[in-house]
Amino acid sequence: MINSSIAAILGLILAIILIIKKVSPVYSLMLGALVGGVLGSGSIVQTVVDMFDGVKSITPAVLRILSAGVLSGALIKSGAAASISDAIVRCLGPRFVFLSLALATMILCAVGVFVDVAVITVAPVALTLAGKLGLSRSKVLLALIGGGKCGNIISPNPNTIVAAENYDAPLSSVMAAGIIPALLGLAVTVYVLVPLLPSRGDACSGKDVLAGGESVAALDGPNKMPSFLSSVAGPLATIMILALRPLAGIVIDPLIALPIGGLVTLTATRSIKLTSESLNYGLSKMAPVAVLLIGTGTIAGVISASDMRNVVIGWITNWNISGIIMAPLSSILMSAATASTTAGATIASASFADAISATGISGVWAASLTNAGATVLDHLPHGSFFHATSGSVSMSFKERLRIIPFESLVGLTLTLSTLLCAAVL
Repeated sequence: MINSSIAAILGLILAIILIIKKVSPVYSLMLGALVGGVLGSGSIVQTVVDMFDGVKSITPAVLRILSAGVLSGALIKSGAAASISDAIVRCLGPRFVFLSLALATMILCAVGVFVDVAVITVAPVALTLAGKLGLSRSKVLLALIGGGKCGNIISPNPNTIVAAENYDAPLSSVMAAGIIPALLGLAVTVYVLVPLLPSRGDACSGKDVLAGGESVAALDGPNKMPSFLSSVAGPLATIMILALRPLAGIVIDPLIALPIGGLVTLTATRSIKLTSESLNYGLSKMAPVAVLLIGTGTIAGVISASDMRNVVIGWITNWNISGIIMAPLSSILMSAATASTTAGATIASASFADAISATGISGVWAASLTNAGATVLDHLPHGSFFHATSGSVSMSFKERLRIIPFESLVGLTLTLSTLLCAAVL
């Protein structure tokens, strides 16, 4: 038997190796938790108890994430998501094409669409514009991803829900705390990073115009896309309901608010007949995340049961590291390990929330910093986001690798601006 914190780290390293080797992330995390727990405690029985405790701690977040599938599914299947992105791109026009694409994915993520789904949804429109204007495929994808990351820190998406839950902070307050960093991140993405990214002859062609046009038609379906106002009705309803807690002291849990937003979306867009299809689609997108969270819960339980929190507290005390630094640093490391925003935010907040909160930082800012930090390295190649986004614009593996440093700079911008806001506000 070895030191429990070292054992937990070894278990996490084992999980990372298995994930990189293409083993299921859920089983990799569970096996890493089991090995780390047994090495640290010497007892399989105690390790299993710790794993169960870890899963129990994130069960409320899992339920809220599953309920978020109602809103996400309604937005996609009703055509509301496509309508929102199309309206933004048409409004800003070709002159501000990168801003319009980034803003479209940002808003889609902000209203509850998964970041990879948001990129895939806007990609057909992006390909059409890029083909007509001869734009770089890499620059287009960076704009889409950068906007998605900015929207992800102000959204009722799994990463935000988990961070708010583990720090016992109102979800609406955590979402609001990310608004200024998200706007700064959007500006840096469009006006600094996209121009800096070298094109190297990867301009979109006429084939991309055709492919993009066909994809947009497929997204529209047999009926015309709903209006912009009807499309945003559901997300606005959700935000208003969540805002009742900080504004009026009326607590309505996201478990209720998110499905209400989905039903409002279906009603406003006259898509009630698509209710079953929307629910099935939303569940199909959220179920893998919920299962992944169970895996992350097991290893978070083992980490929490180890003396790693005492080690973290020792670092904070001896090295003068405040919770304002530890919150994003822990999620950066954990998201890099899992190549997942949700898994990174979950493990970091579930494992170190007590130690970080003990430094005096508020739950809202701790959750916001954890959330922002999880966007810095969540796009590494051993995760699904890397491959889903490259496929959305038909990009090769080598081309996709070139964008990683720029994506990380978007995440760092979000993290540093959130740090600045936490220190000043």
